[in-house]
Amino acid sequence: MNAFLKNLGIEANNPGAFNGKWFGSAEKIDVISPIDGKVIASVNQATPDEYEQTVAAAHKAFKAWRVIPAPRRGELVRQLANALREAKADLGALVTLEMGKIRAEGEGEVQEMIDICDFAVGLSRQLYGLTMHSERPGHRMYEQWHPLGVVGVISAFNFPVAVWAWNSALSAVCGNATLWKPSSKTPLTGIACTKIAAKVCERMDVDPAIFSLVVGRGSTIGEKLIGDRRIPLVSATGSCRMGYRIGEVVGKRLGRTILELGGNNAIIVTPEADLDMTLRAILFGSVGTAGQRCTSTRRIIVHESIRKDLTDRLVAAYKHIKIGDPLNENTLMGPLIDTDAVETMQAAIKTIKEAGGEILCGGEPLSGDKYAGGCYVTPCIANAKNEFQIVQDETFAPILYLIGYDKLDDAIAMHNGVPQGLSSAIFTRNLLEAERFLACTGSDCGIANVNIGTSGAEIGGAFGGEKETGGGREAGSDSWKAYMRRQTNTINWSTELPLAQGIKFGG
Repeated sequence: MNAFLKNLGIEANNPGAFNGKWFGSAEKIDVISPIDGKVIASVNQATPDEYEQTVAAAHKAFKAWRVIPAPRRGELVRQLANALREAKADLGALVTLEMGKIRAEGEGEVQEMIDICDFAVGLSRQLYGLTMHSERPGHRMYEQWHPLGVVGVISAFNFPVAVWAWNSALSAVCGNATLWKPSSKTPLTGIACTKIAAKVCERMDVDPAIFSLVVGRGSTIGEKLIGDRRIPLVSATGSCRMGYRIGEVVGKRLGRTILELGGNNAIIVTPEADLDMTLRAILFGSVGTAGQRCTSTRRIIVHESIRKDLTDRLVAAYKHIKIGDPLNENTLMGPLIDTDAVETMQAAIKTIKEAGGEILCGGEPLSGDKYAGGCYVTPCIANAKNEFQIVQDETFAPILYLIGYDKLDDAIAMHNGVPQGLSSAIFTRNLLEAERFLACTGSDCGIANVNIGTSGAEIGGAFGGEKETGGGREAGSDSWKAYMRRQTNTINWSTELPLAQGIKFGG
């Protein structure tokens, strides 16, 4: 096995559940690398009974963890950040091996984990409540925030470690335990991260079940998790279809959700744009992670006066993208996650043609010795119309749609004219155009950028979107509030008992 797997504690066969100890006796799954189609290792999933054991242990750990002062909880997260720094190269390599994103992106994802931990440490001393003036004399009012409980975290394959950290670091400083269900396509990174966190907990004499893990099928373990009343908050990243199901089940029991779902992100390119800078942003947004980011650039809405120029530049640039082994530092685009993803992309290209669109370049599966066993494709550019159903849907693959416009108002209408609302951008050197895009009548997305692409958010700002993207937010200045319960307190320090609103009751 690769040295970095050994360093991370990944064995040939791994138990898939952790609640302070490792176990797992359900069906074994082989984890296959999209790089070459070879088995990396196997994982024994959790049974329903083992899920119950894990939740019970996490809830017990929460009860002890919640009474520890928040700055002390922050110290544990600070040490977790340092442990991740030490493991950055190894964990980044595992992300690449298991998911397929290039090495720079794999290590960049681990850096996001480190950054959110550092961010959370600061927040551990800033879990502020407000004081309010009471209308009743001799009374004082204030609000405070208490730990919530066990937080369920469901992550997707495309960001197999960062999403857990976004939630677990903030949740931990707020006094909660987390129960993580990683994607069954990328469970090894979940096991590796949990082992790192457990060692930190052991050094600080903290029950490691505050970072619990369960690997299992969505139809069994996933359904139990989202229906579990012991889990007051479920934070889920994935498809819109998955979000509808989670929202329905958790909402029916009046639980909370943080949903970060699909994106159909567009860049408006005006005649005032710097096309050299625009080109670089489009390339990273559309080709990075092989188009498998929720923030990937999927649509370019370009003014007709510069459409041909930008199209020619993009087609030429796409032909020089180095595709191959993502562990090779010269590679710019690795494989799709699996053969199903390749087939989905091929079906989408067929649909584009049938709808009347035009494939300008790319879209072919790659074969030969260099790509043997892997899930490689060439990134695709297509002329399309915004109203095509295939354009309205999110295809999780490197397909970029070019759409023309004449008036900025029409461009913004097309930009907003999709069901999703995650990330957006405009490229222009015209201040009026930029401000028009950022106004309440402009982009309807949770993220709106000027002269920056749609992909590559920082943890200092709230991340998430509107409409079918789910409305949830992760990271950002007041993100901790989602992981706590709010309580309003009134203290009567007088010897009278006046009622609010001046109500007189009795004599």
